[in-house]
Amino acid sequence: MKFVRHFLIFCFVFFVSYSSLAQPFSHADTLRGSNGPERNFWDVLHYDITVKPDFSSKTITGITTIRFRSIAAGNMLQIDLQDPLIIDSMYSNFHFQSDTAWSKLHDSYIYKEGNTYHVIFTGYAPYPNYVYLLTIYYHGKPREAVKPPWDGGVIWSKDENNNPWISTACQDLGASAWFPCKDIQSDEPDSGTTIHIIVPDSLIGVSNGRSTEIKPLGNGTTSYTWNVKAPINNYDIVPYIGKYVHFGEVYKGEKGDLDMDYWVLDYNLDKAKKQFKDAARMMKAFEYWFGPYPFYEDGYKLVDAPYLGMENQSGIAYGNDYVNGYLGKDLSKSGRGLKWDFIIVHESAHEWFGNSITSNDIADMWIHEAFASYAETLFTEYYYGKEAADDYEIGVRKLIENKKPMISHYGVNEEPPEDIYFKGSNMIHTIRQVINNDSLFRKILCGLNTEFYHQTVTTKKIESYISDQSHIDLSKVFDQYLRTTQIPTLEYKIDGYTLSYRWTNCIKGFNMPITVNFKGNWPIKPTEQWKSISMYPEGDVNFSINRNFYINTKKVK
Repeated sequence: MKFVRHFLIFCFVFFVSYSSLAQPFSHADTLRGSNGPERNFWDVLHYDITVKPDFSSKTITGITTIRFRSIAAGNMLQIDLQDPLIIDSMYSNFHFQSDTAWSKLHDSYIYKEGNTYHVIFTGYAPYPNYVYLLTIYYHGKPREAVKPPWDGGVIWSKDENNNPWISTACQDLGASAWFPCKDIQSDEPDSGTTIHIIVPDSLIGVSNGRSTEIKPLGNGTTSYTWNVKAPINNYDIVPYIGKYVHFGEVYKGEKGDLDMDYWVLDYNLDKAKKQFKDAARMMKAFEYWFGPYPFYEDGYKLVDAPYLGMENQSGIAYGNDYVNGYLGKDLSKSGRGLKWDFIIVHESAHEWFGNSITSNDIADMWIHEAFASYAETLFTEYYYGKEAADDYEIGVRKLIENKKPMISHYGVNEEPPEDIYFKGSNMIHTIRQVINNDSLFRKILCGLNTEFYHQTVTTKKIESYISDQSHIDLSKVFDQYLRTTQIPTLEYKIDGYTLSYRWTNCIKGFNMPITVNFKGNWPIKPTEQWKSISMYPEGDVNFSINRNFYINTKKVK
């Protein structure tokens, strides 16, 4: 039996190591980022998480029960839990297919490799199409966030009154930084999550979804239980612990009454009641552009967080200092971004793009950030008009770096480039100009949220849907902006009344149409070859190229 165990481990490690040779990534990156043979045979149905933090020692103890369906035969199951956290024991019902018949997994069937535990099923492999339970007891001192939310982990902070203030931020790092799970975006728990937060009686525990139980434990601590019904990204699951107070409102939305709850530190109550008026304004604008809020069953909430912000599903982390803009600054420097609270608008937009529609692989995270960033422009347009929105969108172009393509390598734990935000939003703004029909564009945005409601998707699905619904082949546009760092250049020359033009610095076959101004907005369809049109009788008087296209221009002789 021991020989079989070691042989299986050797085969697995050899397979993954060999497949990694073609890319400059570590074996650990592959384990974390790939949907390999230890992940793809089982589907997570529900997480039940109990977590008890100790502020003085910055440690946690916890219990996680994973309910999953085995969808194929498999010999090993991968559980992710990041060092220095330690798994103490595992219990399962693999032998019995019964919720009540449990057995402890012997240590010889659990193999630790970095931040991964391989659970070996030799002699009692799960049967396909059965539902199983795996309960994991663990403890330790989790990685502490250095600069959350960018450098994530657990945040051990204190509020202005010296009370403990604790949370997590782990989008890039992974939820396995604080609880054991199947740490990959492509498998969200179908039936949501239950989280029990055990805190001192003087504090309150808040999480995603709805509160279902507050239970004093009689030892100076209280357990707060929250339940999420909808599927949820692992990295969105979050405990908030602090000296919170609550207020709320009921929003009359497209699907009826929506509970909008606000949990803030006690001394922030008055500021929050003023600043959080942007939440209802956000909901009105985004239900117009994207369709109904995707999580009516779990409600919507904003929660004071000890860091800037995060799109934690049905429990948005808020840390924008109760000021408009991005910590009081307008990222576009157009003046338009100081009319609303950046964190409320951007992070809430992720409820549609990122939380309801989720990328299978982190390489496709542009789906989350490009649409959420463009939502800032759409919010501006809804309340302040189209010119204001264009000013904002064009203003953020200066933040684009173009150092790496927006789509990174698949199947590995590679952090996406920053350009998935503002280059991504400018790509969407450009595509909107190509479609040249705002009613259809809005219909496509709403359609995405109907077609891919509560689903994980690939870039290909999003590309195909937008092309199909617009009746325009946008494949070259997506290839240009997603898969290269080249910004297409429109070269043009004017000879008398003749305008000649072509695309350069572009992929082969790039043929994106644009509009120029000399007879009003005039459409042209450049390719890589020179084309010409007559500008008679206007000539080049007041000639301009539509500023809303994210391109470079070059006048040549």
